[in-house]
Amino acid sequence: MDAPPRIPLVVALDGPGSSGKSSVGAAAALEVGYRFCDTGLLYRAVTWLALARQVNASYPHAMRGLVDEVELAPDDRGRLARVVVDGVDHTADVRGPTVDAAVSEISAIPELRSALLLRQRELAEAGRIIMAGRDIGTVVLPDADLKIFLDASVEERSRRRAEERDLDPAGPEAAAILEALRRRDELDSTRAVAPLRAADDARIISTDGNRFEDSVDAVVGAIRDVEARSADERGSGSR
Repeated sequence: MDAPPRIPLVVALDGPGSSGKSSVGAAAALEVGYRFCDTGLLYRAVTWLALARQVNASYPHAMRGLVDEVELAPDDRGRLARVVVDGVDHTADVRGPTVDAAVSEISAIPELRSALLLRQRELAEAGRIIMAGRDIGTVVLPDADLKIFLDASVEERSRRRAEERDLDPAGPEAAAILEALRRRDELDSTRAVAPLRAADDARIISTDGNRFEDSVDAVVGAIRDVEARSADERGSGSR
């Protein structure tokens, strides 16, 4: 007997900075044939644009006005991974240390989060998507079909980021990354608006000590499990 067709899902993938959400989520999306959106890229893009335009964070309505100027465009694999402003690709610009230092403070602005909330929900409406961030399962998509919280120790996350940037793991730049991640964890988990936390019904996947492929397999496995369960429930309901 043929297996029932898979039911495409909306997947919320949360976790702290450098826990692997972007890389693992993108690889998992490619394997299961879903779209992928790293919502942190939206916050980084608005942060970069605010810094470039010298928009003061104490003027929240001006910050909110920047949202409509930012476009997330697909890359060569269909991931929404490119930042375009005024027709120019600024993806590389939003990844720098200046944005690293400012993004938590700017991300906490309620008016900005409200504007970006609508943008994120619009992106998810069509389904068949993995949406990664820090409050996707708790705030942005509380009714997501599957919620995953990808976790890792701050030391492991610092090591990965230093490795990505080809830095000496014992050097001052790597130490600065560790301190910045600790500071961001504190800011993200204690902010009044949408603090970082795992949704009550999220699947917790710890990636400490994992090979990259192990983490991808864990996310893909969770998606396939829920797809199969949803298909079975739909089949049972139609009988």
